[in-house]
Amino acid sequence: MSALWIATIGTSVIAFLLKYSGHSIPERFLANPKIQRINALIPIALLSALVGVQTLTEKSSLIIDHRLAGVGVAIIALFLKAPFPVVVLSAAITSAAIYNWF
Repeated sequence: MSALWIATIGTSVIAFLLKYSGHSIPERFLANPKIQRINALIPIALLSALVGVQTLTEKSSLIIDHRLAGVGVAIIALFLKAPFPVVVLSAAITSAAIYNWF
């Protein structure tokens, strides 16, 4: 068995145990308002980090290109309270246009 398979199986076991332990936590811990606020913010932080990494890096080096313009337009659209499909389409169109023009 190769090291890749050992890592894959080990990671799968760890993921299963984490999910199982999440279902085993008593309700009184989850009902705490502080825990609920933290749980509401975790997906936002993770998604923001993912967008930042995917936008500004390529092969572990910092790069500024068409993707940054798309994210910038998406941020402007969000500040203007545009619907989500408009945000995504405006970012995609901006990114594609800059990619094709330059």
